[in-house]
Amino acid sequence: MTLTKNKYYFEALDNYPYSLPDCLEALNYALSYDPEDADSLCLMGRIYSEQLKNYEIAKQYFQEAMQCDITNLNVPQYYINCLLANEDFHEAEKLINYSLKIKGIDKSNLWFYRALLSEKRGSFNNALKFLDEAAKYCFNEYSLNVVKDRKKFIKSKMPKKNKKKKETK
Repeated sequence: MTLTKNKYYFEALDNYPYSLPDCLEALNYALSYDPEDADSLCLMGRIYSEQLKNYEIAKQYFQEAMQCDITNLNVPQYYINCLLANEDFHEAEKLINYSLKIKGIDKSNLWFYRALLSEKRGSFNNALKFLDEAAKYCFNEYSLNVVKDRKKFIKSKMPKKNKKKKETK
């Protein structure tokens, strides 16, 4: 049964997001073989979050996935992204703090999300600090460039100190 379930899960993953009908068909087969498979539930949550923008249903799938496998490395990053998109900032912060304790998880990605959370809350200085932390855990050039680009973007949104002084004079 596990091999069959995995076959359908990989088929669903291969079709996501380019062929959603094929993805959903394979995903439903995978979930029929194992309704508690965290990766399949996570992918279903991603469909509802990223494609349908139905965050409440997506959150249900992500919560179920977390209950089925609390140490799954895939679920937290997509769940956090869903929570940020739905402006559930307190929940996102709690999940980030918990996820940072999971052995083997991509900490760079989690710190990046923590920076994004601070940015959405309007705390640009904290966002920059969290991006510095994310950079410590970058182990390839691409992820480091993503962090650097985000830092530049946040700095461009920050009010300039010199402009304030000139305006007051």
